[in-house]
This record gives sequence, C-alpha cells and structure tokens, in this order.
Amino acid sequence: MTPGDLATIATVALLGACLLAALALVALVVGARRIRSREAVTASRPFAPAPTSIADIDTDSVALAETRAELARTAGQLAEARELEVRVEASRRELASWISHDLRTPLAGIRAMAEALEDGMAPDPVRYYRQIRGQVDQLTGMVDDLFELSRIHAGTLRLSLEQVSLYDLISDTVAELAPVATAKWLDLRFEGERGLSILADPRELSRVVGNLVMNAIQHSPPGSPIVVSATRHDRGLASIAVLDFAGGISEQDLPRVFEAGWRASEPRTPAAPGLPTGGAGLGLAIVQGIVRAHHGEVSVVNTNEGCRFEVLLPVATDVTAPTFA
Repeated sequence: MTPGDLATIATVALLGACLLAALALVALVVGARRIRSREAVTASRPFAPAPTSIADIDTDSVALAETRAELARTAGQLAEARELEVRVEASRRELASWISHDLRTPLAGIRAMAEALEDGMAPDPVRYYRQIRGQVDQLTGMVDDLFELSRIHAGTLRLSLEQVSLYDLISDTVAELAPVATAKWLDLRFEGERGLSILADPRELSRVVGNLVMNAIQHSPPGSPIVVSATRHDRGLASIAVLDFAGGISEQDLPRVFEAGWRASEPRTPAAPGLPTGGAGLGLAIVQGIVRAHHGEVSVVNTNEGCRFEVLLPVATDVTAPTFA
C-alpha cells in the first residue's frame, strides 16, 4: 500500500468521524425543537377546559363569553403545537433518510476504488485518486452544510457585520461559479444597481447567494439564462434575486422549499452528469437561516418558465449582530 493509499484511507476515516459528529448535532437540535414544542403544549394546559360541565351557567354572562373565547384560543394553540411537533418529526425522519441515501453513494464508490488500488487492480491509479478526491470533496461539502445548519438551529451563528457592496459580493460569487455554469452551457449573468450597500456578514451572505445560484445551475436546462440581480425594493429594502428558467415548482411543494432535507415531489430539470447534486437538500434551509439572522426574509415564486428566489435585507446601518434560533 502506497503512502497515497494511506493518506486516502486516513482522510475517509476522518470524514466519517466528522459526519457522525454532524449528525449527532443535528439530532440534538431537532430534539431541542421538539422539547420546545412540548413545553408550549404543557404551558397551555392550565387553560384547558375543566372536566366539569358548564351547561348550567348563564350563557349570557360576560364572564362565560370570555371563558369560552379563552378556551377557543387555547384549543387553537394546542392544535398548532401538536401540528408543529408532527411536522418537525416528519422533517427529521425525511432529513435522516436523505442524508443516509446521499452518504451511501460516495462512500461506496470510495470503498470500491480503495479496494481496487489496494489489490493492484486499478487500471489507471491516477484517475482513481482524482475520483476519490472528488468524492471526498462532496462529502466535505455535506459536512460543512450539516455543521452550518446545526449552528443556525442551535442559535450559535454569529455574524461579523460590515458594510458590504452587493455588486462586489454578487460579482465575486458569479465569477466563482461561472465555470460550473459554462460546463452546462448556461448564461449566468448579473444585473441591477452597482452602488447598493448593506450592513451584513460578507462570508455568510456570499453563502446565501452561492447556494441560490448553485440551486439554479443544478436544475436549469442547457442554454438557458440565470439572472442574478441586486436592486432597491419598494419597501426600502435591498433585494437580491436569482431568476432561472428551469420550470416551476409544484404549488404543493412551494411551502416546503426552505425545509431542511426537502426535495421536490416532481423534480425540475435534472442536474447534468458531473455537476454537484446538492447534497441532502440543506442549501435552501441554510439560506433561510442566514437571511433571518440578518433580519431579512427570503421567498420563492413561480414565473412563466421557472422560479424567482428573492432575498430582502434591511439597508439600515443600526443592525446589531444577532443570533438565530
């Protein structure tokens, strides 16, 4: 076994440990959210209807009317808490299923190539090393996404705010992803204002733009345009939009686009061979978490031929460095 083989095996082992740690963090975060939802239910129980009958109480009484209204509000809160807990549990199971699926493919490939190298059966060892490196990079990206999402949900995402030129930030991101878009014959371009600045964390905001652009690249058919823009919104906010022509998202899936682990029930144009597949579907959930940490909002709407993702961020200079839970 060559030193290169040993280095490869050591790298894979290290990544396996990182993945286990990341999955544990995600499990802890989801568990914390379930506990909070249960606490909400418990806190509302003192207001639940008493087992005694109130049929004999004067129905015209003001006190009775207020009690009924309070009971109705409490019943609504209980129903919402139960629905939230069901959704969180379903999302947790779906996320675990997708992560397991996405981990299995690259790990199986790495193992097969490592065994071929170990047995001296690899016809082109250099090509195998390159492929292993690519698979390791893919796993590393998944680990990074898991840790980022766990920081967001745990409330430990710290922002280093500074004055950021949206034109410079978006231009850098577009230039970085241009080779990926070119490989798929996509027309990736920037439009909009050049003098618009906001107070933001440039690293985290770059991740937001990069995730949205990569999402568009993955689903856009060859030859179609992807337009990234920065403009001033009517509400006095800064708007960052990514418009693609990859077909719309079904109406039933639109409310779930930013859920961790979500994937469309009816996939849009599939990614071209060789391009990143988007990991376990964490990119858009991370986008939402970072945007909310900046006191902003993110949305998606269907257009005639695709989708338009829009991020709205405050332009005010008095934003403090928040955390997001």
